[in-house]
Amino acid sequence: MEQRILGDGLEVSALGLGCMSVSGAYGPRLSQDECNALLRGAFESGITFFDTAEIYGPFVGEEMVGKALAPIRGSVVVATKFGFRTQNKAEPGKPIQGFDSRPEHIREVCDASLARLGMECIDLLYQHRVDPDVPIEDVAGTVGDLIREGKVRHFGMSEASADLIRRAHAVQPVAAVQSEYSLWSRDVEQSVLPTLRELGIGFVPYSPLGRGFLTGGVKPGELAGDDWRASMPRFSGEAGAHNFRLVEALLSLAERKGVTARQLALAWVLHQGKDIVPIPGTRRLDRLHENAATADIVLSAEDLSGIEQAMPIAQVQGGRYA
Repeated sequence: MEQRILGDGLEVSALGLGCMSVSGAYGPRLSQDECNALLRGAFESGITFFDTAEIYGPFVGEEMVGKALAPIRGSVVVATKFGFRTQNKAEPGKPIQGFDSRPEHIREVCDASLARLGMECIDLLYQHRVDPDVPIEDVAGTVGDLIREGKVRHFGMSEASADLIRRAHAVQPVAAVQSEYSLWSRDVEQSVLPTLRELGIGFVPYSPLGRGFLTGGVKPGELAGDDWRASMPRFSGEAGAHNFRLVEALLSLAERKGVTARQLALAWVLHQGKDIVPIPGTRRLDRLHENAATADIVLSAEDLSGIEQAMPIAQVQGGRYA
């Protein structure tokens, strides 16, 4: 698979693997054997970039990813994240309690993540969400200290504004910024993506398939009651029905090109720049192989125009979150 360079000289495969689903985000948690087969299958397909976080599970996601990648640790890049307050014995039913990027907490999370992953150094450590109570300069400085101590190699941010990215980068070079980006989520094009390109920072889109909606496999009104996507405005009601008509146009276009809608939507993201490395997640090996094959798909100017016409961003209805 093609290799791409994010910021700060971080080289990764053109396509990564988001590992949130292995710990149970979109169905039952995988067994360790299933996780091993999935992640090693990804590696055999050319994927060398794996993304997890302490809140996936919480905690169990890092443990599963660490065990699965242990035999190939020297050949892969592993990213994880901090930024939430995750433990409160008084409220065990609420594993995520709020934001927490205090320097002392960042250090605690880093050490705990290293232990769960079974690693001596985290390749890419993201701030998962911006903490409004902690200056971003303090966050960047703390991760910079961890880099100098050999516990972390590169610093990343997630869902951050252009101004905050610029301020953090002035303290500690940012290698990558992660945000939602797909045919129906393009807010980053306004100011974040231009800022990243000005500063030489890579971009890592999560949910490049619109949490499954852009594949045509998630139909409005068919999500289970306990599926958290059902609470998202763009998945349900009149907005969901309208958006699915756009997906149907994408399905027709994909059929004419001889690929799947999944591959067409993912190929569109890959063609937005060599500094972009999407991390679609999956629980299934067949879907993983389908995603990996996307890296070989070439889209012409006519193809790209047709995709934009099939799903014009101005016509997408409903917000990302409730």
